[in-house]
Amino acid sequence: MAVDYAVIVVYLAGMLAMGWWGMRRARSKSEFLVAGRRLGPWMYSGTMAAIVLGGASTIGGVGLGYQYGLSGAWMVFTIGLGLLALSVFFSARIARLKVYTVSEMLDLRYGGRAGLISGLVMWAYTLMLAVTSTIAYATIFDVLFDMHRTAAIILGGAIVVAYSALGGMWSITLTDMVQFVVKTIGVLLLLLPIAVVKAGGFAEMKAKLPTEYFDPLGIGGETIFTYVLIYTFGMLIGQDIWQRVFTARTDTTARWGGTVAGTYCLLYAIAGAVIGTAAKVLYPKLPSADDAFATIVKDELPPGVRGLVLAAALAAVMSTSSGALIACATVANNDIWARLRGLVGQRQTGRDAVGERDEVKDNRAFILVMGLAVICIAIALNDVVGALTVAYNLLVGGLLVPILGGLLWRRGTVQGALAAMIVGGLTVIGLMVSYGILANEPIYYGLLASLAVHVVVSLLTKPTDAAVLAAWRRRLAGEDAEGAEGADGAGDAPRKPSVAAGGTG
Repeated sequence: MAVDYAVIVVYLAGMLAMGWWGMRRARSKSEFLVAGRRLGPWMYSGTMAAIVLGGASTIGGVGLGYQYGLSGAWMVFTIGLGLLALSVFFSARIARLKVYTVSEMLDLRYGGRAGLISGLVMWAYTLMLAVTSTIAYATIFDVLFDMHRTAAIILGGAIVVAYSALGGMWSITLTDMVQFVVKTIGVLLLLLPIAVVKAGGFAEMKAKLPTEYFDPLGIGGETIFTYVLIYTFGMLIGQDIWQRVFTARTDTTARWGGTVAGTYCLLYAIAGAVIGTAAKVLYPKLPSADDAFATIVKDELPPGVRGLVLAAALAAVMSTSSGALIACATVANNDIWARLRGLVGQRQTGRDAVGERDEVKDNRAFILVMGLAVICIAIALNDVVGALTVAYNLLVGGLLVPILGGLLWRRGTVQGALAAMIVGGLTVIGLMVSYGILANEPIYYGLLASLAVHVVVSLLTKPTDAAVLAAWRRRLAGEDAEGAEGADGAGDAPRKPSVAAGGTG
């Protein structure tokens, strides 16, 4: 394992070096949180693919292939479909808004007052996403170093927190590009063909496994439908995903770069299912399907290659963890803490370099605090699947309708949006208590309740002020966004109707 250890150590040292280099570039709030909105197509595609393909997509995707065969690809496949839908239909408009958070978008669209509740929901989602990604370090470090679970979480979490806090989005973008390359080589170009060859090829796999392992719908129609609701729609509204959209240099970059990343996700989904199916042939009686990835890597790959593939798994986990962490810190600072301190709507013009550095320090401090919380929760938490399911159910059930309603329906009002968030979120929570956390019913009925309440309340309340809608349309067209960014020194979105009516939003 000496060669494998060397590969992993070099990889981890490289991540820290990227963080240090990114610190030299992150001199303003815009540079720190959204990489100065300067990413071109190549870097944008790589970093977007890296953030959505985490430990669940790699280790979990292979596990689903082990359990269900080729239809195990559906979970990751629906993630790719969501990214494609976001990129084709919404990313250009989102990029032109020049905001930092989903809650700022809701305030722009509805004229304020929607941000705090949506910020709390989004913070809970990003926090649990970071926690579940951090827990995945334990699996990888256990295979590599036979390390205790707590030590593995602390080691992996400390590295991610360090490079994220040092350089913010610039560091995360650079590390994500390395992680994207490592994942492509390790999983697609090495593990996939080696696993198929070791299993005797596709003909031998078909001969040894039941026919349902090769049925594209073998996992079940209801399961696929639930994946679409949770993951496809989750891709449309998650702060961790939107924050990457905000990094695009142009709306064209956001559209086409995201389309490339979404297509890559579809290929990654199929690869994971095929690897899992091959593992079923080689190890038909594993105690847990999630052990399939680590087992086939440990037993079937030669030294050096094994280290690279494990580095690929580590890369997948780190990219999702760092993306969720900076999203969590951004929401906590900009959407929750600032509002609770009464700083909402206070626009600072002529902010000097010291003020800019202070904002960077504030956001860096929030990454450190949120990172420490993530590590502590990850050490204490056992039910990873349950925690992630709760997070996604709250996200989709509480925020999908207000966000898509704001983007697609002119008649939606702030009262309708707030009612949809509250009713959708409470419905999901109540039904999870009644049916169980992993049941499908909470997300089904939560979405229906949120949609019904949004439509009814919006139609029964006064339409959104015409000046707010006019400012919103100008912002969507990119006409006011540059001026707003310059006025703030960082692109802060206005949150009071009077500001929007004044034409500066």
